[in-house]
Amino acid sequence: MRYIDVTGKTEAEAIAKALEQLGLDRDDVSVEILERAKSGFLGIGASPAKVRVTYDDAPEETPVPVSKVTPPPAERPQRTERPQRQERRERPEPPQRQDRQPRPDHTQRPERAEQPARPEKIEQPEPAAAPRPAPVDLGEEATDAKAEQIRTFLTGLMEHMGSAARVKVYQTEKDRYKVYLEGEKLGQLIGRRGETLDAIQQLTNYSVNRGSDKRVRVHVDAENYREKREQSLQNLALKVAGKVVRYRKNVTLEPMNAYERHVIHTALQEYAHVTTYSTGTDPNRRVVVAYER
Repeated sequence: MRYIDVTGKTEAEAIAKALEQLGLDRDDVSVEILERAKSGFLGIGASPAKVRVTYDDAPEETPVPVSKVTPPPAERPQRTERPQRQERRERPEPPQRQDRQPRPDHTQRPERAEQPARPEKIEQPEPAAAPRPAPVDLGEEATDAKAEQIRTFLTGLMEHMGSAARVKVYQTEKDRYKVYLEGEKLGQLIGRRGETLDAIQQLTNYSVNRGSDKRVRVHVDAENYREKREQSLQNLALKVAGKVVRYRKNVTLEPMNAYERHVIHTALQEYAHVTTYSTGTDPNRRVVVAYER
């Protein structure tokens, strides 16, 4: 016989712990209470219960379940060979029908009927480009007082702008002067769409005419930009006028200064079924090329 001592809050809890450790039932053990549980006062002086559980340690023979007893292996009957399958009989081909028509050959495509040729599109001729103006022989440079004043102002302005451009002044008409800036890398003096060149021209006219009773007109150009721009504007005007007549719709051009708008108006003043007028305010004033019946 063997025993174990187990404690618990109560006698029942101690007995349950012992049975759980031994894996036995209550009828298989005997229980002796060694100490009874004491609750104390407010938890002070409390003590657990202590029991002694006695059990028999002789091993019992455990019967073997019938389901786990495996009979000795029996000799399996030998597998009989299956008889060989008879050869597959060939099915006779069904007789062909005599009235069956042969299938058409789809590989040969029928010839496509020739479509009538489309009439050729008659392209309308584009308006001829404006002829490039021939260079004008301005002769000798002007040496009068106004010309010297223009030359002095522009020479100083070029020095301030860090440009080595040479200034040449010509008198084309009475009270009208033409100035050419010559040299290399004059793009900075022209600017985008000639904006810098226009500013130089305005400054020159303001400086020369300041405090003077008799006004003169100064026209400044560099690398022949004015003539090239004038030719480009004339070509643009003729091209736009052709579209206006063809589609009978008005076209509004990009903003231009007064000189460029004058070039457009002059180029189209005798163009049939086309009229021009300006709209908006500077610096966004534009030319409208309109269809005229």
